[in-house]
Amino acid sequence: MAEGSLRGAYKTFRTIPTRWMDNDIYGHMNNVVHYSLFDTAVNGWLIEQGVLDLKSGDQIGLVVETGCRYFGEIAFPDVVHAGLRVAKLGTSSVRYEVGLFRNDELTAAAEGFFVHVYVDRETRRPKLLNDRLRTTLETIAS
Repeated sequence: MAEGSLRGAYKTFRTIPTRWMDNDIYGHMNNVVHYSLFDTAVNGWLIEQGVLDLKSGDQIGLVVETGCRYFGEIAFPDVVHAGLRVAKLGTSSVRYEVGLFRNDELTAAAEGFFVHVYVDRETRRPKLLNDRLRTTLETIAS
């Protein structure tokens, strides 16, 4: 079985505790939860950086593609450290990559990606990344 990346491959981290409800009948975190953690990590980081305004921002990111590879199990009560990086920065799109690290493990238990296409909130048509968003994303570009 392949191994995930090491922590050093990621530019920034967010800590997310698992919940009892995250486990499935097999006693580990259900795979749908991995995708929720990816979304939580990226959007939480964007909000903290002040570049995602959920209520009144004129530009929003729509997910158009996702994927995940699993390397190890995560289960409640583990703490997940989600590593973030931007793998590709386009004119109106971004490919985020997220590594999920279980507790203090150095190798990712899962690695995923998703692509946001940034659009106008009202028209839902692609919109060039604004300068502030682009500059912020460049700080975690690999």
